Amino acid sequence: MRTGHLRSSRRVLLPAALLVLVTACGGGTAPMARPGAAGVNDPLFPGLGNDGYHVSHYGLTLDYEPEGNHLSGTAVIRARATEKLSAFNLDLKGLDVRSARVDGEPVRTSRKGTELTVELDKPVDKYRWFETTIVYDGQPQAVKDADGSTEGWVETDHGAVGLGEPAGSMAWFPGNHHPSDKAAYDIAVTVPKGFTAVANGELKRTEDKGPAGARRTTYTWHSGEPMASYLAVVAVGEFKVTTSKTPSGLPVYIAAHPGESEAAAKVAKLVPEVLDWAGGLFGPYPFSSTGAVIDRNPEVGYELETQPKPYFHAAPSDRLVVHELAHQWFGNSLTPRTWKDMWLSEGFAQYAEWMWEERSGGRSVRQIFDDYYDGRDPESKGEGGKTIWDFPPAGPGPETVSGLPVYGRGAMVLHKLREKLGDREFFRLVRGWAAQYRYQNVDTEGFVDFCEDAGDVGDVFDVWLFGKGRPAKR
Repeated sequence: MRTGHLRSSRRVLLPAALLVLVTACGGGTAPMARPGAAGVNDPLFPGLGNDGYHVSHYGLTLDYEPEGNHLSGTAVIRARATEKLSAFNLDLKGLDVRSARVDGEPVRTSRKGTELTVELDKPVDKYRWFETTIVYDGQPQAVKDADGSTEGWVETDHGAVGLGEPAGSMAWFPGNHHPSDKAAYDIAVTVPKGFTAVANGELKRTEDKGPAGARRTTYTWHSGEPMASYLAVVAVGEFKVTTSKTPSGLPVYIAAHPGESEAAAKVAKLVPEVLDWAGGLFGPYPFSSTGAVIDRNPEVGYELETQPKPYFHAAPSDRLVVHELAHQWFGNSLTPRTWKDMWLSEGFAQYAEWMWEERSGGRSVRQIFDDYYDGRDPESKGEGGKTIWDFPPAGPGPETVSGLPVYGRGAMVLHKLREKLGDREFFRLVRGWAAQYRYQNVDTEGFVDFCEDAGDVGDVFDVWLFGKGRPAKR
C-alpha cells in the first residue's frame, strides 16, 4: 500500500541481518538536521507545498489599499516538524519579505522563484511545535494557471479578491500551499472605510480606527475547521452584506456587488433549501456557517468553493449554487490528497447538480447520464473538440485538472456505482464516506477500497474511472 493510503499500513519486520546493517550504518544514532524539501512531489504540481513540517494554524493580519493595489501583511504560522530541520520552505509569489522570526528569534531568509527558504541558526527538533512570523508587503499579483485561467490576487472594479486553486494563495500569504496540509485560520483585514473585507469562517468583530477623513475598518474572521490553503479567500469591495440564519440556526453571510442585490436575495433564499436537501443525501453539514460572495469579476470567469462561503464571479444559477455548496462536503471537508484526486471533489459536485435538476422537475439523472454519453449535453464537450472521453477522470494532467472528464465523467462514475449498488446502499456509502473522513484528506485508491469493502461494485471503476475512451453503454 502506498504512502498516504487511507487504510492503516501493515507493520514491517526487518530480518536480523538487515537490522545489524541498519545499526552499523547509523540507524541507532540521533538524526542529523537537514533542510525540509521544497515541494511535496504532487503528481501534477511537484513544486507546490513543502516537506518537513505540518501547519496547524495561520494567523494573517493584512492591510489592503485598493488605490494602488498595495498589501501589507504579517503571517504567524504555527507548525510541527516532521523531521529535524535545519531550514524549511514556504511558498510565496512576489511581495517583499521585511522580516522573519522563528519562536521570536530573528532568522535569515532567501528567495528563489516562489520558494521562500527560512534558514535556522538552531535546528527545530522532530515533532517539536514552532512558530514562524513573516512580515511582508508589496503589490500582490494575479497568477495564470497551466490551463490559462486566472487566480491569485485579482483586482476588480470595486476592490480585489484572493483566490487559490491550485496555486494562487501564495500570491497573498506565505504558507505550505498544498491541499494535503490543512489548518485553521484567523484572518484580520484592514481596508478603507466604506469597503468590506470578507474571508473564511465567521466574522468575529469589526473595528474602526484612524483619524476622521482617513478612517479604516478591520474585519476579523475565524475559521476553526481544517482548511486547505487553496480554499482560503479574501474579497475586498464595496459589498452590500446581508445576514440571516437557516431554520436549523446556521449563520448565513452573503456579500454582493452593489449591482447584484437581486441575485443576493435569491441566493439567500436558496442556500437553506440546498443545505437541507444535501444534508439528507450526504449527512450533516460539516461547517459552522455558510453563505456566498457574489461579485462582478469577468477576469476570473469561474466559481470557487471557498470555505464555507463560495465565491461567484457573477450572479449564479441555481445549479451553480448547488455545485459549490456540495463542495463543502466533497472538496472542503473531504479534501483531495493530491491534485490528481480532483475528480473526488468535482465528480460529487457535478452529480449533485444532476440530482438537483431531477428534483426540480427537469431531466432525470439517468437522462442526463445518457445525454453526456451521447454528447447531447453541452457540458459534455468543449472548445477545440474536447470531450469527456479525452482521458480517464482519475488521470488528468496539469493543464486538465479542471477538464471535462474530471467533472462530467466523474459524475458518471458515481451514477454507475449507484446503479450497481442500488439507491439505499449507494447513499449509505456516500454518507459513510463523508462521515468517516470528515476534515481529512482522501484519495482515489482509498475511495475505491472503501466502496469495494461496502459491496460488489463489479468493474465500475476499471471501466468508468480508469478506462480510456468511451466504454460500451450498459
